[in-house]
Amino acid sequence: MSRLRVYDETNHTPLITLTDHADIARELNAIGVRFEQWEASQPIQPGASQEDVIAAYRSDIDRLMKENGYQAVDVISLKPDHPDRAAFRSKFLNEHTHSEDEVRFFVAGAGQFTLHKNGKVFEVLCEKGDLIGVPDGTRHWFDMSASPYFVAIRLFTNIEGWVASFTGEDIAERFPRMDPHPSAVSAS
Repeated sequence: MSRLRVYDETNHTPLITLTDHADIARELNAIGVRFEQWEASQPIQPGASQEDVIAAYRSDIDRLMKENGYQAVDVISLKPDHPDRAAFRSKFLNEHTHSEDEVRFFVAGAGQFTLHKNGKVFEVLCEKGDLIGVPDGTRHWFDMSASPYFVAIRLFTNIEGWVASFTGEDIAERFPRMDPHPSAVSAS
C-alpha cells in the first residue's frame, strides 16, 4: 500500500500519515509533485533485464515520452541478492536536486522517495503502479532499503540520464530509512 508521511523538517514524528491514493496525490500535487496510479499489468519481477522491462511497457513509455518530451529512458531493477545493492543504495541516499523533472514509474516492488520542501519533509512509499514526477530543483533523496526489491522505469529530458547535484545537507540522515518491503522479505 502506497503511503505518505509528512514531517516538520526539525521533527521525526509524522504530522500526518496518508494511505489513500487520492489523498496522497492531492497532498503532493499541492507542492507541485505528480503522483498517479497507473496500470502495471505486465508480469515483471525485480531482477528483470532493462530490455525485458522496456519491451513489456513500450506503449506506456512511448506515450509518456510523446506527451512530455522525454528524450531518454532506463530501468532500475534490483532484488535483495544483487551484488551491488549497497553501492546503488548509497548513490541516492543523500539530499540532491536535478535540473530536470525526475519521473519514475514503479512496475514491481517498492521504493521510498523523500522530498524536502517548504520546511516540511514528505516521505512517499511508492509501490507497483505508482508514477511519481518530482519537479526540477526539488530537494529529495531515495531509499530502496538494505534489501531492495523493485523495478522502476526512469524517464529523462536530458539524454545523459540521471545527473544529481548534491546539496551537502545532512537532513536525509535524520529521517527514517526505508525498512525492507514485505515483497522483498517474501522473495528472500
